[in-house]
Amino acid sequence: MPDWTYEMAAGLAKGQLVCGVDEVGRGPLAGPVIACAVILDPARLPKALEKRLDDSKKLSAGAREDIAAALQEVAIFAVAGASPAEIDAVNILKATHLAMRRAVEGLALAPAHALIDGNRPPALPCPGTCIVKGDQKSLSIAAASILAKVERDKIMSQLASVHTVYGWERNAGYPTPEHLAAIRAHGITPQHRRTFRPVSENILITS
Repeated sequence: MPDWTYEMAAGLAKGQLVCGVDEVGRGPLAGPVIACAVILDPARLPKALEKRLDDSKKLSAGAREDIAAALQEVAIFAVAGASPAEIDAVNILKATHLAMRRAVEGLALAPAHALIDGNRPPALPCPGTCIVKGDQKSLSIAAASILAKVERDKIMSQLASVHTVYGWERNAGYPTPEHLAAIRAHGITPQHRRTFRPVSENILITS
């Protein structure tokens, strides 16, 4: 379970602000990649909420939404994204790093250090430490993973109301059989990532 170990080592023990950074949406065929940066204060984080923080993939949708709502009351956080067009222009890794930088820059307070989920550091306005599977080790990264996931799912549900045949409210743009069948039957939308296969093989744009 995630704890404060990495935050303390990164400067929290000395009273410095440390943020956790995570992203969601690298693998889907459609929609933006979303990143979140979160600063947690141990004195403000309720113990009951702290115990619920974990890798967002391990939580149910309902649990994620409940935890995200609670985090919004006690955390300093910012959510940012990179669009499908940006993903196609610079590639998914660079777009993910762009979203992460935008999230950190969007924080109301500037962190002294960032803890980043993964093994490739983005260019941030502060020093950073990469942590593989950080959402399972760091409380602030776990919080970021939950807030990012809830926000992206919300965005994909909104897009699903416009592009109704792809099932994005259920598959969040990932390449499920339903989504792939809809691409073959209806072509793609401006929300699809043209550089991703099999999207690149179905370039006919639909409204």
